[in-house]
Amino acid sequence: MVGPIIRSLWSSTRKSFSSSSSSFSPSPPLSHSRFFSRAFAAAPATAPAAATTASSLDPSRLRNLAVIAHVDHGKTTLMDRLLRQCGADLPHERAMDSISLERERGITISSKVTSVSWKENELNMVDTPGHADFGGEVERVVGMVEGAILVVDAGEGPLAQTKFVLAKALKYGLRPILLLNKVDRPAVSEETCDEVESLVFDLFANLGATEEQLDFPVLYASAKEGWASTTFTKDPPADARNMSQLLDAVVRHVPPPNANIDAPFQMLVSMMEKDFYLGRILTGRIFSGVVRVGDKVHGLRNKDSGAEKIEDGKVVKLMKKKGTNMVLTDCAGAGDIISIAGLSSPAIGHTVATVEIMSALPTVELDPPTISMTFGVNDSPLAGRDGTHLTGGRIGDRLMAEAETNLAINVLPGLSESFEVQGRGELQLGILIENMRREGFELSVSPPKVMYKTESGQKLEPVEEVTIEVNDEHVGLIMEALSHRRAEVTDMGPVSGTVGRTRLCLTCPSRGLVGYRSVFSSDTRGTGFMHRAFHAYEKFRGPLGNVRKGVLVSMGFGTITAHALMSLEARGTLFVTPGMEAYDGMIVGEHSRDTDLDVNPVRAKELTNIRAATKDDNVKLTPPRLMTLEEAIGYVASDELIEVTPKSIRLRKKYLDVNKRKAMSKKPKE
Repeated sequence: MVGPIIRSLWSSTRKSFSSSSSSFSPSPPLSHSRFFSRAFAAAPATAPAAATTASSLDPSRLRNLAVIAHVDHGKTTLMDRLLRQCGADLPHERAMDSISLERERGITISSKVTSVSWKENELNMVDTPGHADFGGEVERVVGMVEGAILVVDAGEGPLAQTKFVLAKALKYGLRPILLLNKVDRPAVSEETCDEVESLVFDLFANLGATEEQLDFPVLYASAKEGWASTTFTKDPPADARNMSQLLDAVVRHVPPPNANIDAPFQMLVSMMEKDFYLGRILTGRIFSGVVRVGDKVHGLRNKDSGAEKIEDGKVVKLMKKKGTNMVLTDCAGAGDIISIAGLSSPAIGHTVATVEIMSALPTVELDPPTISMTFGVNDSPLAGRDGTHLTGGRIGDRLMAEAETNLAINVLPGLSESFEVQGRGELQLGILIENMRREGFELSVSPPKVMYKTESGQKLEPVEEVTIEVNDEHVGLIMEALSHRRAEVTDMGPVSGTVGRTRLCLTCPSRGLVGYRSVFSSDTRGTGFMHRAFHAYEKFRGPLGNVRKGVLVSMGFGTITAHALMSLEARGTLFVTPGMEAYDGMIVGEHSRDTDLDVNPVRAKELTNIRAATKDDNVKLTPPRLMTLEEAIGYVASDELIEVTPKSIRLRKKYLDVNKRKAMSKKPKE
C-alpha cells in the first residue's frame, strides 16, 4: 500500500520541480513533519537557502539564549513579538507552539529552537515550557545557551517554577536578563515592579548567585502589546513601541559563545526529530570546529569504560531554523545551534564528531522522576472496538520511542506485557497518554504511584513546594483539604495590590497532590490558582487522610438505561449517560459513602400489558460528571485502572469479577 503512494508522490514532485528549474535535483516529498516539508518547499531552487561565508562562521556574531519563566508569564507571546520584530512572517499567534495539544491547551510542552538576525548578529533563541512536569525540557536545553531572559509577571511576582528554572540557569553559570512582563495591567504600578524586583533579587541570592549574576539588567515589557523598555512606563512613545530595546540588551549582556572554530568538529545532541524521508534529525550546539555537508562523522556515547562508537555516517543535510521555517545551509561553525541529518542511531545526550575524535562530550544531568504509572494491554470486554494498536509489543515500541526523544521519561518492562513509565507528574504522563490515544492506541493505565527512596534505613518521599492564591472565604476549606493530604504551611499572608485575596505557601507530598487540582478548582469555584514545583525528598509523612469516597461498580453487561440510572441517582454522582456501554467491574459513579457499592446500570423497565398513569413519564436525570483524562488519572484508587481508547475514557476495577475483588480486598495493602 505504501509503495504506490510513494511512487505517485515521487512522480508528481518530479514533474513540479522539473517544470520550475532544470538545475534542481528532485527529491521525494517529505512526510507529515511540517517544519521540514515547509522548509524545503520554501528553499530557492537554485542553491541552498543560507549561503555561508567565512564571516558567518565567526562565533562573536552569535548569541545563544533561552526564554525561561513560570507557566503563563508570557514566554511564547514574547517569542512571537521578537520574531516579528526581526522580520519573521508568523502564520498565527503563539507560532512556536507547533504541536496540536499545545495549541488546544494553550501551554508549551516541548522546547523549541529558532534563530533571528538583529543588527548583524545571529540570535539563537530557545522557547521553554513553564510547567514543573516538563522541567526536563528546560534542563536539557539550558546547557546549549550562554544567556537567558527570565520573564516574571509584574503582577504575580516570582512563583514556584520561576525558582526551579532560575536555579537551573544559575547552575550553568548563565547571567539572566530580568524582564518584568504585563506592566500594562491596571493593577501594576512602579512600586509593584520595585517590590517584584527585590523579591527576584532575594531569590537570586537564596539560590547562591555570584556577584556578576546578581548584577542583572531589568527591563519592563508588555509582550501582548509588543513593546519593551529599559525604564518603567505604561505607554511608551509610538517610535519605541517595539522590542528593539530588549534585543539590544540581549546583544549587550549575553556573551558570545566561547568556541574554537579551528578544533575538530564536536556536537552534543539536545533535541531529536524523526522525518519520513530524512530519517533521524539531530539538533544541538556545535561545541568546536566546523561541519559541512558531506563530512564524515560518527556518533559517540559515554560508557563506564569510556566513549563507545555507535555509528559511522556522513552529513546528508545541514539545517537551521530561521523564524518559523527550516532552511538548508552548507556549513556551520562552533557555537551555533544546528540540525543534522544522515545518522540513524545517535539520540539525545550523545555526541556527533569527526571520525578522528574518540571522546564524547559530557551529558546533561536530569533530576530523577518522581512518579510512575503502569501501561498495559486493554483487557476489558469492550477492548478492540475503537483502536488499531492493541498489543503489548506495539505499546512497548511506542513507549521506547517516547523515552528516546524525552529524557525525563523512563520506561521499564514489567510483567505480562505491561510497562512501568516514570515521569515528573501526572500532567506529563497525561500528555503522553493523550498522544497515544490519538494515534489509535488502546491501553489500560494504573493510577500514579510515587517513587520512594530509602537512605540510611529511612523512607523518603518527594515533597513539592505549592503556591496557592485564593479568596479569603475559601482559605479554611483549602487548608482543611490539604491537611488531609499531609501538607504543611510555610508562609501565609495577603496578596499585595488586591483586597480579599490570600496567598499560601506550603510543602506537600507528591502523592497528596495527585488528583487535587480538579478538587481545588471546584472548592474555589474557579477563582483560585495553584502552582507547584518539586522541592526535595523528605522523611515519609505518614498515610493520607480520607481524600475520596467509594464508587458505584457495574455488575451488568450491556447498554446503560435511563430507567436504571434514575434509581441510582440517590446513591451518588454518576459518571455515565444512558446509551453508553457498561460491563462487570466498570465504575459508573461515585458513592455518597466511603464504601464501594455494586449496582446494575443496564436494568431495563419491565413491560406489562397493564396500563399505568405513570407509564409514559419522561425520565429526567441530573447531568453526569464526565471525566477528562487528567481528572481520571487523579481520581482512580490503587485497586482501579483507567481504560483509554481513541473514543472514550472509562474507569474500571483492576479485578472485574466481584468475588475476586472481595478476596483481594482482604489482602493487606502495600
